[in-house]
Amino acid sequence: MKLHDLTAVPGSVKEAKRIGRGHGSGQGKTAGKGHKGQKARAGYSQRIGFEGGQMPLQRRVPKRGFNNVFAKTILSVNVGTLEKFENGAVVDTQALIDAGIIKKCCDGVKILANGNLTKSLTVKVTAFSDAAKQKIEAAGGKAEVI
Repeated sequence: MKLHDLTAVPGSVKEAKRIGRGHGSGQGKTAGKGHKGQKARAGYSQRIGFEGGQMPLQRRVPKRGFNNVFAKTILSVNVGTLEKFENGAVVDTQALIDAGIIKKCCDGVKILANGNLTKSLTVKVTAFSDAAKQKIEAAGGKAEVI
């Protein structure tokens, strides 16, 4: 099959509506715009969301809360998931990405205490919960804040 052999599926391509081409076409005279009025005039346009003077939906719906543009996105990782790493490994954000534990580092990573750790690891991340820090150090590892 070559590019010049390709054709559109029958019925998928409509012909353009030819308006203002005489009354025999069915779209002659007023060209489907009716008689007079704002919408019949040349250059007519209306802003998006305009509802003819009625209170627009955007303004009728109740608003709640706000979005903090300065908020930081901190990803959380449980101590139990660090079992994936080998004994004595250095675990930082890049190591977590390479292991598939997190997809990308947003504004930082915090280690939480859910799960158990049996391996001695050096963990270098943005933050630790107190219990997570104790579990890492109890297993013989180091918890370093960067």
